Amino acid sequence: MFDLKVIHAVLTEMEEERGIPRAKMIDAIEQSLATAYKKEFGKRGQIINAHFDFATGDTTFNQIKIVVDESMLKAPLEDDEEDTEEGDVIPDAEGIKKVRFDEEKHIMLSTAQMIKKGAQLGEQLVFPLEAKDDFGRIAAQTAKQVIVQKIREAEKESALAEFGQKAGDIVIGHVQRFERGNLYVDLGRVTAIMPYDEQIPGERYKPGERIRAILLAVEETPRGIFLKLSRAHGDFLAGLFAIEAPELQTGAVEVKSVAREAGARSKIAVFATDSHIDPVGSMVGQRGVRVSTVMSELGGEKIDIIEWSATPTEFIEDALSPAQVLSVKIVSEPNAELNERGHAVAEVASDQQSLAIGRGGQNVRLAAKLTGWKIDIVSAQTGDALAEADATGETVIEAPVDSAVGTEIDDLEDESGTTVEPVGTEEDAPTTDRDAVNPDDEEMDEIDTPEEAEALVDAEEGAAEESK
Repeated sequence: MFDLKVIHAVLTEMEEERGIPRAKMIDAIEQSLATAYKKEFGKRGQIINAHFDFATGDTTFNQIKIVVDESMLKAPLEDDEEDTEEGDVIPDAEGIKKVRFDEEKHIMLSTAQMIKKGAQLGEQLVFPLEAKDDFGRIAAQTAKQVIVQKIREAEKESALAEFGQKAGDIVIGHVQRFERGNLYVDLGRVTAIMPYDEQIPGERYKPGERIRAILLAVEETPRGIFLKLSRAHGDFLAGLFAIEAPELQTGAVEVKSVAREAGARSKIAVFATDSHIDPVGSMVGQRGVRVSTVMSELGGEKIDIIEWSATPTEFIEDALSPAQVLSVKIVSEPNAELNERGHAVAEVASDQQSLAIGRGGQNVRLAAKLTGWKIDIVSAQTGDALAEADATGETVIEAPVDSAVGTEIDDLEDESGTTVEPVGTEEDAPTTDRDAVNPDDEEMDEIDTPEEAEALVDAEEGAAEESK
């Protein structure tokens, strides 16, 4: 009835490609045969198991009965409509769970001891059944459904065992399709999903393209295994550096914090546990080869590598790089009990204002996320606040009036491209009134026609000849 050669080939393929153990597949086959036998030849309530011999191809079927006594049985209900399925466990008035006797699955203790000497309560007795191999279409379809269901359960367990340990690691897959903003990535056995907000803005993916991402979450759902990927997460940046820098793998250098705006700019703070190692240099690599490799993987995203410091003022000063900070003043310390961040004020020179703020406040915003402090930027000349940012990512930018020259600062802009709108009053505005500039000048006559203009020119020439 069975082609043993084909069965062995299928079991080997399932074990190698899908990671399903051979024992689980054999158990699925035997359960499917037992289900088919009960569907075709069995009775309601019977417990049937099967044993398949892969050497000969023979199948043996057995009926299982559980040994019970009077104390374990529930009295029959008078109303048949209230009766439940045979063998259901029903609690009595005292809360003790009892079973309703079913002769197809239960056997009394006295009878069991006649069959097997020393039989105990709860023991299972095995009774051989007549072997059958001529299953009908319905029974065969039922057996197929059982095998498919068991394979799915085995695949789920195998995927959980494999990817459950890889949560937080970088995985490599191939782009499968792009649907409703979500990117589906083939990881071999299972398909992972990268939501739109976890993708790097501006990146385009082609089917079959090789892609690298961090495995954020592994969840078991009724529909299967849910794997969530990300390329915009800060841990993805740290993971890429861990691949390129052996110091991170050995623990000689640690990543303390990461602030990232995917596709634009990132800041990463590192610390060396060994005083003989330069943490920033180990991340940059010889001639910048390590950081260049990471930047190319991220599509040219700019990365600032900063040395972490336990002193908040030093850490905040370095976090605002590439701007030169003159001083950092602590306004308030963090309060863990109230979940409040610390507040600091950084003073910069006037020519470093826009560089410290960054394009659209990006530099100070990333510095606030990196340090976990609320940071205000002030000018060294005026002392007025130019920008303030905190870890929430909100940045307020202002520009003061430069009192040293008495004119407005119009569109502060530097290499970072940050533009700061001027803030001032009407009294600070430059003078444009002609009378205020030259109050002693006589009012010029108005000229309405060309003839009046020619007459005025002739009069001026005549006056000039008389003066000669």
